Amino acid sequence: MGDVTFEQTPTPLEAAPLPVVQRLTFHDLRAALAAGWRDFRRAPQFGMFFSAVYVVIGLGLAIFGAGTMWWTMALSLAFPLFAPFAAVGLYEVSRRLERGGAMDWYKILGVVISEKDRQIPWMGAIIVIYVLFWSFLAHMLFALFMGFSNLTNISSSYESFLTSNGLTMIAVELGVGAVLSFVLFALTVTSLPHLLDKEVDFVTAMLLSVAVVRRNFLVMLVWAALIGASMIVAMIPLFLGLFAALPIFGHATWHLYRRALKAPDAP
Repeated sequence: MGDVTFEQTPTPLEAAPLPVVQRLTFHDLRAALAAGWRDFRRAPQFGMFFSAVYVVIGLGLAIFGAGTMWWTMALSLAFPLFAPFAAVGLYEVSRRLERGGAMDWYKILGVVISEKDRQIPWMGAIIVIYVLFWSFLAHMLFALFMGFSNLTNISSSYESFLTSNGLTMIAVELGVGAVLSFVLFALTVTSLPHLLDKEVDFVTAMLLSVAVVRRNFLVMLVWAALIGASMIVAMIPLFLGLFAALPIFGHATWHLYRRALKAPDAP
């Protein structure tokens, strides 16, 4: 029985000129979501497989991270390292469906594995640094507002959060978290599918992603809010809703990227 080898790339990657940022409308969001739902229905096994990465890490944080700082740190850092590769898997499925490529496990997983030698690991490193900074800032805000409070076990007693300092801290943490989330969204919304699709460096891909958000600020703000709200709802039943929400939005992100960045000579 011969050895099984993964296909490294489905098609030769093109070194193309920088794409042109397009003007998007809410119709583009609806069309991308419809296309994402269609892709999920056509290949649900791939969507559920790649979504399992997020679900397993989320459950791990809920089960093991609640009592152990080391588990929390390990799983929190594992997420930004593995999540981009899982996202690439969803984008590759959509790309193959779009181009009529073979829906073959070995070929799709081979593309995901081959990304380790390209730009995706750099994106993972950027996300890790971002998450660490975010965690540090959250701890600093907590210390700033609650540092002079009576020593309380916050895991079993929430009274300290109902004080004026506690409520102010919650409001500031939510506000800062929302801003940082949107910045990370702006850096990655089109850069991850762009890195899969074209031969481009991660800095250029991130700058183009930010340019897409700047040119279509209201539309992309709604898109970010829709993703955030959907993920929160999907996580409520033991993270199981992510098995549907993640692939739909993952496939939709590919189609939105295809609408947001066009080759200079494209109609």
